[in-house]
Amino acid sequence: MRATEEQAAVRKAAARLAELLGASKSEVRLRPDRRVPGADAVIEVAGATFVVEFKASAGAALISIAIEQVKRYASALGRRAVPLVVVPFMGPTGRRRCEEAQVAWCDLSGNARIVAPGIRVLIEGQPNQFKSRGRPSSAFAPKSARIARWLLMHPGQPASQREIAQATGMDEGFTSRIVSRLEEAELLAREPDGGIRLRDPDLLLDAWREDYDFSKHHIFRGHMAARSGEEALHLLSDGLRVHGTEHAATGLAAAWLLTKLVSFRLVTIYVAELPAPKVLERLGLREEARGANVWLAVPKDEGVFQGSREIEQVGCVHPVQAYLDLKDQPERAKEAAERLRAEFLKWSANA
Repeated sequence: MRATEEQAAVRKAAARLAELLGASKSEVRLRPDRRVPGADAVIEVAGATFVVEFKASAGAALISIAIEQVKRYASALGRRAVPLVVVPFMGPTGRRRCEEAQVAWCDLSGNARIVAPGIRVLIEGQPNQFKSRGRPSSAFAPKSARIARWLLMHPGQPASQREIAQATGMDEGFTSRIVSRLEEAELLAREPDGGIRLRDPDLLLDAWREDYDFSKHHIFRGHMAARSGEEALHLLSDGLRVHGTEHAATGLAAAWLLTKLVSFRLVTIYVAELPAPKVLERLGLREEARGANVWLAVPKDEGVFQGSREIEQVGCVHPVQAYLDLKDQPERAKEAAERLRAEFLKWSANA
C-alpha cells in the first residue's frame, strides 16, 4: 500500500477510535513518537494511548506479523500503551489470533475488539466494505491448493519450484505464480540456494481454512439404511471398491478413522466421479437432501486425494484435507477438527 493510502487509513482509524470512545475529533492526537519509529502511528484519545500497526489485508501471516510488531512498539511506550492492529476488514482467523495475543483490533468496516483498562468495545457483524471487484485470484483455489497441501505434508522440507511442480503434477509457470502469491502473503520463505520452505505451517493452514469452501465441490446428498455412521462408511467403501470407483472418506468419517474419538452419522466421501444411478441403487443410496446421512463429493480438483491411504480397508484423505472439510460439517465437527489438529497437524516452530 502506498504511504498516502496508509496515512489515510490511519486517520480513518483515529476518527473511528474517537467515535467508539465518545470523544470529539479535537480530543484526538495523531503523532509520531521517536521511541517507536517503526510504528504506523501513535494515537492519543480519551486519555488512552494506542500504538497502531496497519495492514492492507487480514491474511493470517500478516496479522501475526502485525501482532508481534505492535506489541513490541507498545512495550517501548510503557504498560499503559494499548497495541492496536487496524485492517480494512478483519476475518475470523485474524480475530482469533488477536484475541489469543491480547491485542486490540479494529477494522475500517466498523468492527472492533478493544479491551484495555477502562475500555471495553466489542462490535461484530458489520460487512466487509472493501471486497475486491470480480473474482480475486487465490493461492487456495481448488487446483492452486495442491501446492499448499504438498507443503503442509512436507513442512520441514525445502524444495525448488520445479520439485513442487513435479510433485503436484502442475506446470512450472503456474506453480511459480502460486508460490509468488504465497510469498506475498508472508507464508513462504526463500533459502539462500533458492529453495522454498514454509515460514509457519500453522499460519498456512489457518489462511487456507479461512478461504476454504467445501460447497465448491459437486455434492450428491443421499440417504442409506444403516445402524450407524461406521456401518454406512464400510458399506459404501466396499460397494464403491467393487464398482472400481476411486474414493476416500473425509470430514467426520475421516476423523473417526484417524482418531476413533468422535462418533458420527454423516458419511462424507470424495469420489472421482459420481456413480451411475444403477450403481447408487445397488449401494442402497437414494438422493435425499433433507435427511441425508451420506454426501458423495466429486471434487473440483483431484488434488484432494493427495496423501490418501487405507485405514481399516477404507480409503481416507490426508489429515490436512479432513481438517479443512470439517469446517463445513455438522454434528461434532468442531471437536473432531480440534482433535485432528492436536494429533496430526501439530508442527514445531522450526518445522
